[in-house]
Amino acid sequence: MARYVDGFLIPIPKKNMKKYKKMATLGLKTWMKHGALEYYECVGDKLDIPYGIPFSKLCKLKKDETVIFAFIVYKSKAHAVQVNKKVHKEFEAMNEEMEELFSMKRFSTGGFSVLVNSK
Repeated sequence: MARYVDGFLIPIPKKNMKKYKKMATLGLKTWMKHGALEYYECVGDKLDIPYGIPFSKLCKLKKDETVIFAFIVYKSKAHAVQVNKKVHKEFEAMNEEMEELFSMKRFSTGGFSVLVNSK
């Protein structure tokens, strides 16, 4: 079966990680409740790799920042639209809280059709 993925890159001040984890945990519960197949929120650990464009440069990270690499897996693009419609309805009021944790101007997201996978 085809899969579809929403991906995110989120530069975030390290001091906000505890609060962000709380919000990410709520995101996990909410997306899964509405039918997402998998949900991941990953914290940058090894970002200054000597080849390619390091995430630290790509995201223009400041010294006190790291990056969240997150992705959500769905059955299909249509399924992603269905799930996100429900999730976004629940999270309408959270935009201000997210802006306190990280800059929405530097937040990056996109939808991706899966080309190959291990399953």
